[in-house]
Amino acid sequence: MLILNDRKFIKSPFDNEAELEQVVIDNYEHIFGPSSIYLPKKKIKTGDGAGTIPDGFAIDLASNKWYLVEAELLHHSVWNHIAPQVSKQVNASLQPFSKKIIQDLAVESYSDDETTREKFQELGIKEINVRKVIQEILEKEPVIGVPIDNISSDLKQWARTLKYSVKLWVISKFIEFKEPQNIIYEFPEEFKPEIDTEKENNIDEQNQEVTRFDITLSDLLDVGMLEPFANLVMNYKPRNGRKKQYTAIIQEDGSLELLGQKFSSPSYAALAGIQDAGSDRQTVNGWTSWKTTNGETIAELRNRFLKEADAQ
Repeated sequence: MLILNDRKFIKSPFDNEAELEQVVIDNYEHIFGPSSIYLPKKKIKTGDGAGTIPDGFAIDLASNKWYLVEAELLHHSVWNHIAPQVSKQVNASLQPFSKKIIQDLAVESYSDDETTREKFQELGIKEINVRKVIQEILEKEPVIGVPIDNISSDLKQWARTLKYSVKLWVISKFIEFKEPQNIIYEFPEEFKPEIDTEKENNIDEQNQEVTRFDITLSDLLDVGMLEPFANLVMNYKPRNGRKKQYTAIIQEDGSLELLGQKFSSPSYAALAGIQDAGSDRQTVNGWTSWKTTNGETIAELRNRFLKEADAQ
């Protein structure tokens, strides 16, 4: 239950799968990351010509990964519905003509959508190289991306037995008590999947106990990579605006103080900054946005922390 003053929001089931699909489309950056683009559902075909329609495709330009997206409700049978449906979609997605369809969708998004173009530009990808970059990403194996309302033991077992990487994100719905038309959707913090078989396999192979999703600024403070009350800086230039620099102060509890407010994560602090600068973006990767006064991103500090943890 969520409480806001005298208002109570109670957990509620989704009306149907279409509602969950639309919530994912409207908020995809909170799942696949701020450098991702989301492509609409489109029929693709297996090698034998059998058609199938995933709920969408997502491409994360920052991590060079692409996703077959299948939004699901757990009341659907894992073995009779989810597993065979995803298997058919994977088979179809590996076909060259299917990848050409996805590539064309991505290029069309770049041409038609200013926000998509901005994401390419932020990563230094020139227009002449857009199709090439997309093609190189699609040459990799897809990640099975499943936003879902809950996770069962059978779903975990299925995900962990697949050859391909699977990420499961739990999306929850809350409605206001006695005012059910008021709805809140809960998304994972910092785009973190509930189940990530790629990370689990890396942990097994490397005997690693933590991943980048588990690291906080408090961890970096504890080992002396960051100091309390030190500054982090971020430069940002919105479209058709002037570049601004923001300074956040690291608090003893690992939060960041910026613009007179404390933020629990670097990404929320960075989002407050870029929106103050005039951006209409709804997500941003604070780990790559904030730098120390020595010019090192906190993502680089996090990577160093993980390497040192592996060596121990």
